[in-house]
Amino acid sequence: MTRLVVVGTGPRLYREFMLRGIGERHDVHIVIGRPAEWETPYVTGVSVVPGMTPDGIAAAVQEIVAEGGVDGVMTWAEDHVVDTALAAAAAGLPGPGPDAARACRDKHLTRSALAARGVPQPQSVLVGDLTEARAVADKFGYPIVVKPRGGVASQAVALIHDAGELAGHFPSAHRLPAAGLRSPDRSVLIEEYLTGEEIAVDSVVRNGQVMPIFVSHKEMGYAPYFEETGHWTRAADPLLADPAIIGFLTQVHTAIGYSTGATHTELKLTGDGPKLIEINGRLGGDLISYLCGNASGVAPGLALAAVSCGADPDLTPVRTSCAGIRFAYPPWPETRVERIAFDEAALPPETDLAVPLVGPGEVVQLPNKDLMEARVAFATATASTREEVSAALDQSLAALRCTWSPA
Repeated sequence: MTRLVVVGTGPRLYREFMLRGIGERHDVHIVIGRPAEWETPYVTGVSVVPGMTPDGIAAAVQEIVAEGGVDGVMTWAEDHVVDTALAAAAAGLPGPGPDAARACRDKHLTRSALAARGVPQPQSVLVGDLTEARAVADKFGYPIVVKPRGGVASQAVALIHDAGELAGHFPSAHRLPAAGLRSPDRSVLIEEYLTGEEIAVDSVVRNGQVMPIFVSHKEMGYAPYFEETGHWTRAADPLLADPAIIGFLTQVHTAIGYSTGATHTELKLTGDGPKLIEINGRLGGDLISYLCGNASGVAPGLALAAVSCGADPDLTPVRTSCAGIRFAYPPWPETRVERIAFDEAALPPETDLAVPLVGPGEVVQLPNKDLMEARVAFATATASTREEVSAALDQSLAALRCTWSPA
């Protein structure tokens, strides 16, 4: 059995299924910031690194490798993408390469690398203050997108229509930490707004060869913020065989010099062809890898483990279904939760998960410029078609029973 180091495990709700699957096939040693809890049944070794500092992670992985028999090191945690790439390189194990990992983590480095290769993307300029931001916005013309250079989960990303909105939103994007990035004082991107359908492609990469696993289609809401209110995916999505998209993915990965690992590439399908929104150096969140497994039977986590250990992944679909997830949100800008639960008798048979994310006594907010997490519950469903999945998710969220009031 191959021995695999996993750096960071993430939230149990969103990542346990992946660690469970990997633990069934590999001898897994995890590096985390606390003693193991829910991870214990799936691992054979634990290294605790308080604070999960870069130096601490590097030392822990080095110690595990020194014991011998380690075949790979990997992560699905955004915060540890660069540290894991450095550890893999130091150990001589497969990995994306530190510079490629940094390019995924730092959206300005992504833009610079793609610009040098002529890869299609929106116009983008890194700015340090509101005066610079206004000048760039005037040059591009409104609407524009304001995006933190090192943000995650679309936090503080917004569509801006005029100078007044820019002045109101810029401080939120500017105050997000840019620790670990070069020139952290210049931490906000002003970008051209692209029209077209936005999709994401999760891929594994081995020695520079990009192997797309699945396409996820986004459901968006709460403009001007880019809140992802749901996702759906299907086996054998025609976009997976689209030469323009396959070629574009290869261009993007080549531009940043990505060698081995997994990526989540977000792109817009514009009238001029695909253009990059961003690339992340890990598998996507929001349980979309779980949806892929339900739709096609392909396990993205196992695919990442395979390439991380120097092996070919198994990407052969064993079923042809569609799967989706949808999130529920509070009714008021600030809402106090008194009771929240799903009426299980009202859930349709297509639903497999229906999970409240908050509890009694909590105060939750609608998506806003300073808030990354506004969700109160979610449901997932699997069926033959997107229409059936969407109907099942509608019915599932209608089965959410809440007692709450304005806070």
